[in-house]
Amino acid sequence: MALHVHPDIRSLRPYVPGKPIDELQRELGLTRVIKLASNENPLGASPKALAALTGAQDLLHRYPDGGAYQLRQSLADRWKVEREQVILGNGSDEILGLLARTFLTPGDEAIMADHTFVIYKMEVTAVHGKPVVVPLVDWTHDLESMVRAVTPRTRLLFLCNPNNPTGTMVSAGAVDRLMANVPDDVIVVFDEAYFEYVRNPQFPDAMAYVKQGRNAIVLRTFSKIYGLAGLRIGYGISTTEVIDFLNRVRPPFNANSLAQKAALAALSDDEHVAKSRTVNEAGMAQMEHGLRALGMAPIPSETNFLYFDAKQDGRLVFDALLRKGIIVRHIEGTMIRVTIGQPDENVAFLQALEKVLHGGR
Repeated sequence: MALHVHPDIRSLRPYVPGKPIDELQRELGLTRVIKLASNENPLGASPKALAALTGAQDLLHRYPDGGAYQLRQSLADRWKVEREQVILGNGSDEILGLLARTFLTPGDEAIMADHTFVIYKMEVTAVHGKPVVVPLVDWTHDLESMVRAVTPRTRLLFLCNPNNPTGTMVSAGAVDRLMANVPDDVIVVFDEAYFEYVRNPQFPDAMAYVKQGRNAIVLRTFSKIYGLAGLRIGYGISTTEVIDFLNRVRPPFNANSLAQKAALAALSDDEHVAKSRTVNEAGMAQMEHGLRALGMAPIPSETNFLYFDAKQDGRLVFDALLRKGIIVRHIEGTMIRVTIGQPDENVAFLQALEKVLHGGR
């Protein structure tokens, strides 16, 4: 019997994550696999977070604190906002879905770049909204064109900054101009999953717009520099009004107890964050130099990954690297995204890539 499924849902394709290490080991019988596909922290989780989980199994039969009081208060204290301005999600991805469910009705529009985090388009389409896609310029968000794309049906504008998968950022001045021209009733979604890796002093202070009472929300995550990707916890900060409406559709207990405990501890682990940044900056220089030596031109990045043109079928390059035990991310066409790893992992990737590019498949 045929299922009755809306055409919008039929048009979607399941999100395909980076290939798991154990899956590749099973398929190819490899003993060593290096995963540089999902922008994870190569140093692992925050040591403070790991310590906080000791004995936590004793509480697994209890539901978590549905209001996540301690973690939300700590985040509010850090960013100098009220606790009522903070919402947690099962990863910041979940909050993207909450935004779509809360603020879009069928036919409403949401503006986004054409080459950005794919979940925006999926969530908007799933609630029968209309994704309005604006091309990047020089691999960077074209904010002027995004403003021109606003119509009376626009409800959300997604700005991934720094952008995934390109690694580029838009400056404070450009964002100021955007915010000066976007209508007040449009919610600007600042998705800043890679915020802690940014080095450029021109990066905008998106929290300032929230504190001004603008309809904006800043999304951040514990999955990247804090190393808690497996616990799936992220957060959003916005006005009390926006957060109140999001909480009306938020599932109960969406931030599990282990994630809350680990995130609370990780938030104070400045040493781990500093070490992760240092390793990433050195690895970024190592990778950029190595890719240029191979004739590649990686796009300058403010994240923990690089995006580059392999100058041949990217899927074939991806598959060939898999057979050598290196997992990267093929985005489309000739483009490859590679996460910065530890020094020996970066070397292994560059050596494998050199062989692949010269026909050693």
